[in-house]
Amino acid sequence: MIYRFKIWCFIGFINLFLMDGLGAQPWTMVKEKDGIKVYTRTESNSSWKSYKGEVTFKAPIDKVNALLGTQHIYDWWPKEITDVKVLGYETDQSIQYYMVFKLPWPFKNRDIVSDTRIATDRVTGESTYAAVPLPRKVPEKPDFIRIKDYRQIWTVKPEGKENVHVTLEGSINPGGDVPAWLFNMVISETPLKTIEALRKRSVADASRDQ
Repeated sequence: MIYRFKIWCFIGFINLFLMDGLGAQPWTMVKEKDGIKVYTRTESNSSWKSYKGEVTFKAPIDKVNALLGTQHIYDWWPKEITDVKVLGYETDQSIQYYMVFKLPWPFKNRDIVSDTRIATDRVTGESTYAAVPLPRKVPEKPDFIRIKDYRQIWTVKPEGKENVHVTLEGSINPGGDVPAWLFNMVISETPLKTIEALRKRSVADASRDQ
């Protein structure tokens, strides 16, 4: 009973997390590549578009969850993340990261401290990884602009006996000197590149175990 109560509380948190902009426009699909569908939408209270990507592929779900929920496996992340430090870890519960993002010239690089909360429904097998910023966990550094407005959630669920369905949804305010119109033009690359990398590594890890 206690476990089920915790799950329902977390589901309630996720619903609030995803419904943060009740006046948001519907999702619009902006691209599809190699089976990965990418959507964006305009939020009622922000100049920055939210993003969502989803795909179904053949891989053991435990391989996907290991990449998202294990503290030392982050070498598959996109190359734009140039530095990663694990600040805290509780198995199957949470991971805290410090990350540096490289932006193209002339923009200043960004950093972020994030707290990812992990929950798995033992009945359905669905796992969620919900990340929010912890801006005061690490002092700000003069070489970077600190990202303070950020949310992201991975949802991983089994489909049939061999497939897994992965969704990545989130929003980010890069702050500083990045104009919203430019950011909104390229934000669709975030879920596309990240899901591509996750799928590639999950399939490769599964192949090595065969």
